[in-house]
Amino acid sequence: MIKVGDTLPHTTLMEYSEVEGEGCSIGPNAVEVAKASAGKTIALFALPGAFTPTCSAKHVPGYVENYEQFKAAGVDEIWCLSVNDAFVMGAWARDQHTNGKVRMLADGSADFAKATGFVLDLTARGMGVRSDRYSMLVKDGKVVTLNAEAPGKFEVSNAETLLAQAKA
Repeated sequence: MIKVGDTLPHTTLMEYSEVEGEGCSIGPNAVEVAKASAGKTIALFALPGAFTPTCSAKHVPGYVENYEQFKAAGVDEIWCLSVNDAFVMGAWARDQHTNGKVRMLADGSADFAKATGFVLDLTARGMGVRSDRYSMLVKDGKVVTLNAEAPGKFEVSNAETLLAQAKA
């Protein structure tokens, strides 16, 4: 399991872009974690699935609402990771109004989840392998703080907790 002081796994996530922008073409684009996190402070949070109740009602909105405070605390980017495909994450980004605030990154094959050890097996509930719910502050690709949720909980991976850690 990943821990404070570890480097993020060298995996590739996918991001759906609807508009042309700084070197990004429209459609799913590969995001190499090591390259994308180099030299940056990132507020990263992961959750079980797009469009699920807690994730849509509480988790993502908290980060969107606190975007300016994260920036003021020195955070360069906010990343949301979920074991969904890039098209689903793109649709969810539209639904949650994350554009320009939270990067909605798809871990479609759960490679990042598996590499961090934050795997949630929901096969019995028809949802396959997912990511556990957690948050972390990352500086230059290294984990500075880590907040892992207990099963079924939403208490420590919220925006307010990670924001307080970013300000510290």
